[in-house]
Amino acid sequence: MLGLKFSDFALFMLVVLCVALAPILLNPFPASSELAQFNAGYPDLLQRFVIFGVFAVGFNILFGLTGYLSFGHAAFLGIGSYAAIWMMKLLTMNVIPAIILSVIVAGVFSLLVGYISLRRSGIYFSILTLAFAEMSYALAYSVLTPITGGETGLQPKLSDPRILDAELSAGESPAANLFGIGMRDSYIVNFGDWVFTFNAGYYIAGLFLLVAFYLSIRIFRSPFGTMLRAVKSNQNRMSYTGLNTKPYTLAAFVISGMYAGLAGGLLVAMDSQVGPERMFWTASGEVVLMTILGGAGTLIGPVLGAGAIKYMENILSKINETVLKGWFEFLPDAASEWVVLFLNMFTGKSWHLTLGLIFMLVVIFLPGGLVEGGQRIARLFGIGKKRNQTVESDSAASK
Repeated sequence: MLGLKFSDFALFMLVVLCVALAPILLNPFPASSELAQFNAGYPDLLQRFVIFGVFAVGFNILFGLTGYLSFGHAAFLGIGSYAAIWMMKLLTMNVIPAIILSVIVAGVFSLLVGYISLRRSGIYFSILTLAFAEMSYALAYSVLTPITGGETGLQPKLSDPRILDAELSAGESPAANLFGIGMRDSYIVNFGDWVFTFNAGYYIAGLFLLVAFYLSIRIFRSPFGTMLRAVKSNQNRMSYTGLNTKPYTLAAFVISGMYAGLAGGLLVAMDSQVGPERMFWTASGEVVLMTILGGAGTLIGPVLGAGAIKYMENILSKINETVLKGWFEFLPDAASEWVVLFLNMFTGKSWHLTLGLIFMLVVIFLPGGLVEGGQRIARLFGIGKKRNQTVESDSAASK
């Protein structure tokens, strides 16, 4: 089954189903319902779910397996984005060459950064990666303005060479595509009060997520993945045996950087506007939160963490004071005012407070992230208990 054992294959098929049905699953409320604003099945948000899922899956290969915490992965995201936009400006608006170049350029840059940063470990490694990210941001923002566009950024223009593309019609603007399929082409289906939007760009990005997720499973289950876990467990002990661990950690760093470059290329494919803000330190911190929130070292955890944070960023932030007043208008005026005042501290522009509280609770009570929470719920209903008993009986029988 694709070279995977049954449990991994089942997990992979679950992710396939979730990606395929996301436009339906994430629109549970009718458009006429007041709760429709909690729907997340629209193209822009779905694309961010899968793209940052790719970013987090790649980061998890480094942090989850080796324990090396990088605060500079936004640099590879930004480098990949700039490589992709220049490919679109110079060669073609087809996303395939742009994505390929973004992965290659990010891989080369991560090789350089990793070779230097991995000379140290622990907090010193983290600070070195942060320094590289901040230097990259500063260069993109000011020094390399002719290449990066500085604060304004870059986007495709009619005057760009695009030597492999035919000339555009009068008034037509350049748009990213996959062999003629536009990244923003959508098909809207109505079922009564439910409205579902199936976007071509989302499914193309979703396909890349599935490939990235499948490769991460193979890495996790490979001897290479076992070696990375050993590095995380006790790198000094491995060094005492005469084994040089640096090639393994460097390989993990480069692979993780290439995942980030892929995410950067996909961002350009979805939104052909690139600016230096993608390399800012907050973007690196965001992927750290995604991985820890979902469950560092787990397969599906980073994808869940990316979805949770992007959902709160795009949905919870839209719930402002006016929306809250509409929800609680049935209450007496005094009670409604106090309820709205309280909830307004956790929504709208203050949604980061909710994220912080959730992250704090997860770190304290669920060190394994959302994945551990799901496992506890499963055990509560007896799911997984039978499997543990089987393992114990097999172990006793072998003795």
